[in-house]
Amino acid sequence: MKYYIIAGEASGDLHGSNLIKALKVADEGAAIRFWGGDLMQQAGGTLVKHYKEMAFMGFLEVLLNIRSIFKNIKFCKQDIRDFNPDVIIFIDYSGFNLRIAKWAKVEGYKTNYYISPQIWASREGRIEKIKRDIDDMYVILPFEKEFYEDKHDFSVNFVGHPLIDAIDNRPEIDERTFRKENDLNLEKPIIALLPGSRKQEVQKMLSIMLSVLGDFSQYQFVIAGAPSLDNEFYDPFLKNPNVAFVANKTYELLSIAHAALVTSGTATLETALFKVPQVVCYKANWLSYQIAKRIITLDYISLVNLIMKKEVVKELIQTDLTSQSLKSELNDILEGTKRESQLKAYEELENKLGGSGASEKAATLIVQNLNLENA
Repeated sequence: MKYYIIAGEASGDLHGSNLIKALKVADEGAAIRFWGGDLMQQAGGTLVKHYKEMAFMGFLEVLLNIRSIFKNIKFCKQDIRDFNPDVIIFIDYSGFNLRIAKWAKVEGYKTNYYISPQIWASREGRIEKIKRDIDDMYVILPFEKEFYEDKHDFSVNFVGHPLIDAIDNRPEIDERTFRKENDLNLEKPIIALLPGSRKQEVQKMLSIMLSVLGDFSQYQFVIAGAPSLDNEFYDPFLKNPNVAFVANKTYELLSIAHAALVTSGTATLETALFKVPQVVCYKANWLSYQIAKRIITLDYISLVNLIMKKEVVKELIQTDLTSQSLKSELNDILEGTKRESQLKAYEELENKLGGSGASEKAATLIVQNLNLENA
């Protein structure tokens, strides 16, 4: 059968790659065409457009690039017509994907969503579009099933979180060898910096994260480079000898990190699954923040706290994110009771995520449903 997959961000590329692998096992004759990134391309199939060409962050940037966005939507529709898939699988990236889903449903294509848009965080009214345009939804967070089924009477499949598999299946590394190969200090404990994946975001977050550098000279700060950005982009942040950089090796870095400063997003959950104590950081431009705080209805911004329904990791948001507050919170998780409390909560968090095999469960259900319809 033929599968058309649309992912628009680095995290979607990761989850999409594992889904492609699983689809190829569940359907040996699978023909796959996709929007995504390098990981999905390595997994197999035909890349239509790379997510680097679509990564627009914030309300202002979207407005400035609106012409490109509509051009991509038009091109996507035509490419789907030409490929004529048995199913279109959307991965998060709701601004783009829900527009395509509306069109696809009218055109008679089967529509699946793997990894729900975060409508439980903002613009909950989008549930009506999902109920109208999506045939089957596969969710990865435990509270999402409750949200869709109990609150909105829309049946979904909870398949568990694919990060568990991505982390479990990573190759083991030798720490000393990794440090040598990446010019890291061989003795100092590492504080990992995960500043995000988009230029404006990374620039803003790294400036703040590195402002505490002088207070923690006994540690090495290591920036995790995002696959969406060129290595040269990070050069201005590497002038201090106690700051290092690794590109596209976030999991290897987290596997040896003592603590982490993390920009809110999927990375907060990844850091928790690696059992690394963290401080969550978030600061947007003034306009984007003013708009966001009026439409986001959550008590927390990090997935760790949302899943646990309590504050496990400290969130420093907007004006609360200062050098002084960051220094204080980082100091608290380097040793002592706050560190131990986070590590204990991480164990409970993993249990809530439903175990391994998310990609396989989703792929199996997708293929089974297609076979039933074609029988």
